[in-house]
Amino acid sequence: MRAISSLIGIIWAYLSTIRILDILDIVIVAFVIYKIIRALRASASFRVIRGVLLIVVLLWLASILKLNVVSFVLGKAFEVGLIALVVIFQPELRRFLERVGSGKFTGILNRHSANKEMEQVITQTVISCADLSKTKTGALIVFEREIKLDAPIKTGTIINADFTSELVKNIFYPKAPLHDGAAIVRSCRVAAAGCMLPLSSNMNLSRDLGMRHRAGIGMSEQSDAVVVIVSEETGSISVAVNGTLKRHLAADTFEKLLRNELMPEKTESARKLWNFKKNP
Repeated sequence: MRAISSLIGIIWAYLSTIRILDILDIVIVAFVIYKIIRALRASASFRVIRGVLLIVVLLWLASILKLNVVSFVLGKAFEVGLIALVVIFQPELRRFLERVGSGKFTGILNRHSANKEMEQVITQTVISCADLSKTKTGALIVFEREIKLDAPIKTGTIINADFTSELVKNIFYPKAPLHDGAAIVRSCRVAAAGCMLPLSSNMNLSRDLGMRHRAGIGMSEQSDAVVVIVSEETGSISVAVNGTLKRHLAADTFEKLLRNELMPEKTESARKLWNFKKNP
């Protein structure tokens, strides 16, 4: 009992030295690490991270076992690898820094009206893509979120019009002059059409994906945009987010996915309300 009391006393004495700022410090670091890991897991570079962690573990084991040659070789490789990682993860680092610097601290009062506009945009998107899918008309629609897409918008034709299904179908009509590019949606309006998008650098993509799908994935890799793709060959509807492509979506699944990505706060509120009604 004395030993237990002594141990409890030591633990209490240690805990009493922890300040509120120390807890805040730990929470901030944990949050940053969580965001970095989440961003990397969504990219194709996560396998590289696992390889780096394996090298670190081998380096640690070599130092414990006093394998001097192995430790020297792995240590030098690790030093050179740090520079290589900056080059390899350049797109991920850029996207992470853009997201950090594009936090929205304004527009809170206009959130309700923005949600109503976004609901209408999502409804019009589902209708237009369903019609385009039936006629196997290719389409590429980019929904801008926090990261601004000024560079791709400059490559197209400025439209700045209300988002309607008729406008979308006219843009991607095969004989229309802007049908080959992408339509970019900003603040619930079609900002531009005929825009050029960067192609994906992922070498593991399926060979049956065409240029439209690769451009959509590439745009989602370099920004936080939600990209909708309608295949010209099969008429299937796909959505690319954070470098991940979800293909062959049914209409209800497509609409639910758009709501989850473009209206996450309202979706979460509806889920909480449903759980409350179900379990009061």
